[in-house]
Amino acid sequence: MSPHPDSNSGSDPAIQLHHAQADLYLPQGGDAAAWLEKTTHLGVGAHQDDLEFMALHGILACLDRSDQWFGGVTCTNGAGSARQGHFADYTDEEMQGIRAEEQREAARLGQYSFMAQLAYPSSEIKDPTAADNLVNELRQLIERSSAKVIYTHNLADKHGTHIAVAAALIKAIRQLPPEQRPEQLIGCEVWRDLDWMPDDQKVVMDLGQDADFAAELNGIFKSQISGKRYDLAVEGRRRANATFFDSHSTDTCERVCFGMDLTPLITNEDLHPAQIPLSLISDFQKSVEQQIGSYFA
Repeated sequence: MSPHPDSNSGSDPAIQLHHAQADLYLPQGGDAAAWLEKTTHLGVGAHQDDLEFMALHGILACLDRSDQWFGGVTCTNGAGSARQGHFADYTDEEMQGIRAEEQREAARLGQYSFMAQLAYPSSEIKDPTAADNLVNELRQLIERSSAKVIYTHNLADKHGTHIAVAAALIKAIRQLPPEQRPEQLIGCEVWRDLDWMPDDQKVVMDLGQDADFAAELNGIFKSQISGKRYDLAVEGRRRANATFFDSHSTDTCERVCFGMDLTPLITNEDLHPAQIPLSLISDFQKSVEQQIGSYFA
């Protein structure tokens, strides 16, 4: 592992990271093994900024706490991102460095216990025959943490790299003995929202009333939001979720994100991951058919 030159970059000799550019960053400084062990909430995302856009619930649950800590894992190296404006003429290598530093800055602001950037090319993650290294790294990080809740991409996401990361994570957790597995695995909204899911099957995550912290966190990723306003889109989705969740009552939350409960996949290894989203889609289809059918009997 070739850590970032910052003094807070750390290493744990028990964890072998595959790529030379991989970085284990400790925003609080100190010992990597100790901070991994303190981690109670973990986010595992594909790209720099995914954690902040999809796993804010976990970040807020740990903010300013000493008994709960959020740790982050970003799996890709940030290559190939769209760029314009100030970043239009940056090389791909330069953009990778900028995105990695933006992610470390977010980890500092969010008070993360650790921030691991595993630096995989997306093509490698999406190749099932080459993804074993990622599965192994995720397994090592999880088994050395105390994560009770893990946030990742939902299995109906339309971004191929997001699905590949979620698949690697599920495989990694399944390699662990039951006592080392998290209590809850949540698939979050990014490149497809979860408004379509039946309400009683959504994981509803209240993000509170204060949007200032989220705006500051999202605003760190200037290399991305200069070309696409992900920050505004994510915040709009959170507010829309809160308002459109229930048509027959006043808003009980101001900002909400929805999750897909993937926990059955880590308690029942015989359950194929596709069964979770396909079952939800089937329930959605039935509800639409029933509502329309009642008027055209």
